[in-house]
Amino acid sequence: QVQVVESGGGLVQTGGSLKLSCAASGSIFRLSAMSWHRQAPGKQRELVATITDDGTTTYSDSLRGRFTISGPGDGAKNTVYLQMDSLRPEDTAVYYCNAEGYFINSEEHVYEENYWGKGTLVTVAS
Repeated sequence: QVQVVESGGGLVQTGGSLKLSCAASGSIFRLSAMSWHRQAPGKQRELVATITDDGTTTYSDSLRGRFTISGPGDGAKNTVYLQMDSLRPEDTAVYYCNAEGYFINSEEHVYEENYWGKGTLVTVAS
């Protein structure tokens, strides 16, 4: 069993900030990357940012500079964060976390997979 749980969403005014958290837990052998995605009403899910196990980060070109992804800190293994600044109404969306890498099944075999969280809603009021 693998769980991916996001938290930190909520209502914020235009220009405000929010920090999202994502924790992966369960039968994890090793994560190769964690990423944030978002889906606005009526739109397709889009990639926001990715961080790999060596700390390399990539961003959607349109969000670079306002959003920052960071890796585990304070000993919180398999946890990533998304700092969102200068928020705009168009940032309103459900934000999803994805954890990809290697996991252990019930037969103690390692397999490669990726898992999604259920999402956390971010609403930016104008």
